[in-house]
Amino acid sequence: MAILNKIRQRSLILILVIALALFAFVIQGVIDNPNAFSNSQGVVASVNGTDIEVNDFQQKVKNYQDRAGGRISSTQAMNAIYNQELRKIILDDEYEALGLSVEKDEMRELLKNSFQSYPEFQDANGNFDVNRLNAFISNLKDISPDSAPLTSGGQSFNINYDIWTNNEQSIASNALQQSYYNMIKAGVSTTIGEAKDEYMADAKNVDIRFVQIPYTTIADSLVEVTKSDIKAYIKNHEEKYKADASREVVYVEFKEEASKEDEDAIKAELLKLKKDRAEYNESSGNTDTIPGFDTVKDVEAFVNSNSDIKYNDTFLRVAQVPGVAKDSLMKLEVGDYYGPYKDGEYFKLSKMIAKEQMPDTVKVRHILIPYAGGQRADASVTKTPEEAKATADSILAKIKSGTKFLDLLDLSSDKVSNEKDGEIEFAYNAGMAPEFKEFSFDNKEGDIDVVGTSFGYHVIEILEQKSFNNAYKIATIARKIEPSDQTLQDIFNKMSKFEIAAKDGDFTELAKERELTLKPITFKELDENIPGLGSQRQVVRWAFEETTDEGDFKNFPISGFGFIVAKLVEKNEEGLMSVEDASVTALPEIKKQKKAEMIGAKIKATSIDEIAKNQGQSPKTAAALTMKNTTLAGAGVEPKVIGAAFGLEQGKTSKPIDGEKGVYIIEVTKVTEVTELDNYTSIMNRLNTTKRGAVQGKVYQALEKAADIEDNRAKTVY
Repeated sequence: MAILNKIRQRSLILILVIALALFAFVIQGVIDNPNAFSNSQGVVASVNGTDIEVNDFQQKVKNYQDRAGGRISSTQAMNAIYNQELRKIILDDEYEALGLSVEKDEMRELLKNSFQSYPEFQDANGNFDVNRLNAFISNLKDISPDSAPLTSGGQSFNINYDIWTNNEQSIASNALQQSYYNMIKAGVSTTIGEAKDEYMADAKNVDIRFVQIPYTTIADSLVEVTKSDIKAYIKNHEEKYKADASREVVYVEFKEEASKEDEDAIKAELLKLKKDRAEYNESSGNTDTIPGFDTVKDVEAFVNSNSDIKYNDTFLRVAQVPGVAKDSLMKLEVGDYYGPYKDGEYFKLSKMIAKEQMPDTVKVRHILIPYAGGQRADASVTKTPEEAKATADSILAKIKSGTKFLDLLDLSSDKVSNEKDGEIEFAYNAGMAPEFKEFSFDNKEGDIDVVGTSFGYHVIEILEQKSFNNAYKIATIARKIEPSDQTLQDIFNKMSKFEIAAKDGDFTELAKERELTLKPITFKELDENIPGLGSQRQVVRWAFEETTDEGDFKNFPISGFGFIVAKLVEKNEEGLMSVEDASVTALPEIKKQKKAEMIGAKIKATSIDEIAKNQGQSPKTAAALTMKNTTLAGAGVEPKVIGAAFGLEQGKTSKPIDGEKGVYIIEVTKVTEVTELDNYTSIMNRLNTTKRGAVQGKVYQALEKAADIEDNRAKTVY
């Protein structure tokens, strides 16, 4: 009790101590992770002061992926939505600054233009009815979040109020964008002076004599390039050598692959399936004989219960027999086996079930009864699948009772074949509905029946079968080649031992000792793919974490593959490229500059002939050069040389010109002047069209470049 009283007396001190401890904990968290309490945690990006919120962004990404039907990765979806949101904010700022908006009357006209062809918004005469449109929108709002059907181009689809409002916003946004760019285009024009220059660049020409001293006349070994030279070159070409933050990583792979022992075990299991086996039956107390592949009667059930690939009960033509074992399979007699053999990711055991002579081409005639929702069914089709089947059955009954097939063709919706008495002739490899094809080839001439496909129900009569060849029915038991549990454990142990050894050893040497291939890769912060491994954002995120230092390594599980152990080799922050990275492109240019100086220092003569003689080169000529064509005959693309030629008077010789392939000295031998045009309107119109066509892309690029963008994607959603 005395102790409790003392605690109560010191309660204020205890509260202060606890508060100080919590404060220290929070401060330490901020020191360890300065971004932990940043507003950026809930903001994907901030554009000109407008935030792209995480929750809204993620919902849009999800909707985008849903619409794509799984055809794109999450990172691709995020990039698409990010660019979409970025563009919207940047352009909305422009619209607001200019006072651009879509008014009610204009919006009504836009909706009319967008939806006037929809039958739901048309009156009895097929004219657009705004009252029907308003009623439809009102109904969507009332039943939200449920949807209502719409028809476009004969196809029906469902739409809810959220989708409709998004469509309206998109229509309005497109209209604003068009108005904005039209305003800019209206201010873009070509002057008479520009048109005149364009004409002269095409029409005026010069002839020259020249000598080229190629850079290759000086060996690379004679040119010394220092780190200081490369640094200076980078500084003078900063725009070219700007680099995003990147991380250099090396990694080794530990693939979860089946061992030879695993493969041998799979093959042995397949072979065991051939023989009957004894199995104790607990219910009867007897030992039953379970039929094997040799004796089983129900082949389909046997294959489906023992194979990773379902049984195919159809006859295969030669072209359809698996290529990896085609020759061996076609030589089998009925009842014989081939295998186990490897086919891609599977080991297979195949048994010849039957051989027959079957047609490769058939001629049939048919009557098609479609149903609503069937493939290519137009808006006039109202029958349900059950009603379509009943109609087809009644037609078949009439034919069997004596009514002529041709007399019933008017009931068919296949107007193309109807023009040919309902007849269709096609080969086995034609792109027909599988059920239609199966009936036509697997039955006999004269057979007639109702067959259902994705198009509806067909009454099909087989008229002719020809080009008979061998066809094979093959039963195949397939087992996927997968590593056993023991192999998986061995691979994990191998990876773990490598990691343990790497703590005190050299990563590269350990990989070499264990015969593991060291694979290098460089990431930017928003990258996702590793060649051969697909999207691996986990590795990129780790490499860019502030707590990950150069030399650190970590293992990563890779779905459907196994593991990798990655090591961070180097951190490259945003800025200019390093000397080493830049030297790949800088070194050749610097050598070219130094060689140009060395060549220039050797040129003492002033005439083309003397310079050519002294430098061991031959004088060359080029005729009818124009400003529009920068290719110099016999030398290649040389814009500096062409430009210099138009800056010289006839009979004058240039100073040395540092070109792309060498140093040039040129002499203008002839200038062909041209008569000015009386009217440059056509050229002005052509240039106006070109300039205005480029406005949209260039304007947005300029706006994006000028925007104040804080990109937090790597810290929030990636």
